[in-house]
Amino acid sequence: MEDAVILYPSPAIGHLISMVELGKLILTHSPNLSITILVTPPPYNAGSTAPYINHVSATTSSITFHHLPAVSLPPNSSHHHETLAFELLRLNNPNVHQAITSISKTSTVRALIMDFFCYPGLSVAADFNLPAYFFFTSAACSLASFLYAPVMHRTITKSFKDLDTNLDIPGVPPMPSADMPKPLLDRNDKAYEGFLNSSTHMPKSAGIIVNTFESLEPRAIKAISAGLCVPDEELTPPLYCIGPLVAANNQAGSDDGSSNECLTWLDLQPSRSVVFLCFGSMGLFSAEQLTEIAVGLERSGQRFLWVVRSPPSEDQSKRFSPPEPDLDVLLPKGFLDRTKARGLVVKLWAPQAAVLNHASVGGFVTHCGWNSVLEALCAGVPMVAWPLYAEQRFNRVVMVEEMNLALPMKDSKDGFVRADEVEKRVSELMDSQEGKSVRMQVSEMKAAAEVAMSEGGSSRVALSKLVESWTRG
Repeated sequence: MEDAVILYPSPAIGHLISMVELGKLILTHSPNLSITILVTPPPYNAGSTAPYINHVSATTSSITFHHLPAVSLPPNSSHHHETLAFELLRLNNPNVHQAITSISKTSTVRALIMDFFCYPGLSVAADFNLPAYFFFTSAACSLASFLYAPVMHRTITKSFKDLDTNLDIPGVPPMPSADMPKPLLDRNDKAYEGFLNSSTHMPKSAGIIVNTFESLEPRAIKAISAGLCVPDEELTPPLYCIGPLVAANNQAGSDDGSSNECLTWLDLQPSRSVVFLCFGSMGLFSAEQLTEIAVGLERSGQRFLWVVRSPPSEDQSKRFSPPEPDLDVLLPKGFLDRTKARGLVVKLWAPQAAVLNHASVGGFVTHCGWNSVLEALCAGVPMVAWPLYAEQRFNRVVMVEEMNLALPMKDSKDGFVRADEVEKRVSELMDSQEGKSVRMQVSEMKAAAEVAMSEGGSSRVALSKLVESWTRG
């Protein structure tokens, strides 16, 4: 029987893409291995994963997808989509058990690699005596705070949202309590409980795989490896920094029409002259905020490529899949005409990796999702950090204070950003000493990433150690 490794991502498309890329990376080291990815139907509509899955199936024969049955969820009281994911994955264990039983009939399963949302799967791995690893899809700084969460829970009695102080987390710059991941801000929320449970389970694994590389986050990696983030446990599991893992060709988006339109337009622009604004699959703005962005971009005088999505829907079932935007209604009167010589607005989606790697793109206004940060870093594109959800505010602090990869977009307490701030930051990124400093640092880290992923580099060595750990086992 052939050797197999089972990968178990949470349902969100970003997490699925990361897990697929991890599978492809493992195959570069062990081409005779078979990889099975468990696909859980999502508890909310965040766009179809089918085109992406079909693309991977057609191009990588060693990766197969095992679709799990749908789980019915009880009524939900939290407003965080993360709570839905945790609840779904808790109820998913019988399906995971059944899947591993089925896969074991034709393959020798060597390991189970799970997303951190999927921590209930640890007990399933134990049933089969399988080594279970966590794949952490964000930064090592974020992992440090995550592993340290039980200590903070015990020593801090208030919710982070009520603290108004800087938190002291090993390996992380001073972190304003308000910038902790959104689902962790209220300790009475079900999402907080889910993350806390996950962080107490993580040290019980056979290892933690992180999508980062040593020279990008040396302080956080050292703190975690030294056991400073898990003082209550006897041992911190081995850390495998195998990144940066980025999808070379993300087929998760829409049709090729917008793709071709973007790239054709970029071909006509001067080198490194365009600011790209794109905010992830769940990054939605109010109509008022879209107006402020438009005014700021127009006043900046910079060339831009902007992906616009409709504002969030009142209809909860359409919360993550809004209709196609009506640009004439949403944007200021005459904006498209006045800026058509130097700007392009596209609806819903753009081929982010291809755009970032285009020679005309010189800056990126991003929501600070970790996949997007790594894509920009690998393309050598400096950033303006504008976080919207999940751990993105935390990432902004790290990107600005620790890594110097981005300039911060300053928002008000309710997250609103004024047009003059958009204008200021976009102009600064493209044409100032601060922008130049960030550009140089991004360029250095791009080169460091290439070294890490090359033969003998730190990430390749970590990958070898990871594969050896379950092969020996």
